[in-house]
Amino acid sequence: MLAALRSTRAKLPRPSTLSQQRRHLSIHEYLSMNLLNQYGVPTPKSKPAFSADEAFQVAKNFGAEKLVIKAQVLAGGRGKGHFDGKDGLKGGVQMVDSPEQAQKFAAQMIGHKLITKQTGAAGRACNAVMLAERRQPTHEYYVAILNDRGLGGPALVASRQGGMNIEDVARDDPSAILTVPIDFEQGLSHSAALEAAQKLGFESANQDKAADVFVKLFRLFKEKDATQIEINPLAEVEGGDVLCMDAKLGFDENAEFRQKDVFKLRDLTQEDPAEVEAAKYGLNFIKLDGSIGCLVNGAGLAMATMDVLNLNGGKPANFLDVGGGATAEAVKNAFELILSDKGVKSIFVNIFGGIMRCDVIAEGIIMAAKELELKIPLIVRLQGTKEVEAKKLIKESGMKIFAFDGLDEAATAAVKAAA
Repeated sequence: MLAALRSTRAKLPRPSTLSQQRRHLSIHEYLSMNLLNQYGVPTPKSKPAFSADEAFQVAKNFGAEKLVIKAQVLAGGRGKGHFDGKDGLKGGVQMVDSPEQAQKFAAQMIGHKLITKQTGAAGRACNAVMLAERRQPTHEYYVAILNDRGLGGPALVASRQGGMNIEDVARDDPSAILTVPIDFEQGLSHSAALEAAQKLGFESANQDKAADVFVKLFRLFKEKDATQIEINPLAEVEGGDVLCMDAKLGFDENAEFRQKDVFKLRDLTQEDPAEVEAAKYGLNFIKLDGSIGCLVNGAGLAMATMDVLNLNGGKPANFLDVGGGATAEAVKNAFELILSDKGVKSIFVNIFGGIMRCDVIAEGIIMAAKELELKIPLIVRLQGTKEVEAKKLIKESGMKIFAFDGLDEAATAAVKAAA
């Protein structure tokens, strides 16, 4: 394992809009801190508050004068964000020196929407704050446990340059990123973790503490079916402690059946309502910011459809994969989701019938168009199993549905209709 320890050019590209929203469970910071503590990972003392008055009491009972208050919103860039309203508070992370100040900041956060570079203009509701003791770092590091596709397994990814955007560090100074491959079954050994701490430049007195943190983070990652554990920063602080100052934890949605305790922590108010609704119907739906609604079967074809729309000057309003076994009712539900976005100007249905029968899709399209009284242009491309029957159904429906055989011509029509 020691020989496997290496500095690499980290493959950490900036995530696309779609990859940022890939389905996984994220939990609030105060819950992440609780979970870290359950695994013996040290953090600053912290406690949540759900009202301004509760924030006052929490600060009063804390036993420390200098605190930090953080808006509990599932989005990055909280510190540089701002709250809604004409005189909205600037910054979702504030320094607190008294219970009265904690109460004031909490009142300006709770019940308001925090707008950051990740939330878009709509922002995201803040329903709680976390108060934590303010510890002075002497040095900040970046540490994450994640799945590395290049390595085909989990890895410890770390940098001495913590407290900043790790993608920027990887781009500007690739040698600053340390990657340690981890055998999933064997786990991260203390010796490999200790060598990582040494290479990162932890003070000699803190190297064992840092290594212990690395080992425990991987144990949490494995036992809780995490997809990512990101600590930014992990800090050496005055007094000789090594503390996780901030934590972002993500979990595999496919593991919900065996991680019920973790999934109870889900906050649906932080998720897009349309995406939550889609999950009820077994639809893979991700809201985007374009004007062309998309309904496609298969993730690969959905991505290709979005690419073709972009190449023709259009912008998809969503990613929507109805899968291979959708019913007419599921197609209708898909249309309802698409139409819940008032910014949609046209709808493009692109189906390749393999397992999926095109005539079933056609029935769902016709049902949706009639029952939902569709008033925007609908462009359809149906290829594959039962396509002849599907085209006949659409033709005989009497509905204003524009059918095409070619992908490029269909995409062009959808773009023009949305203009």
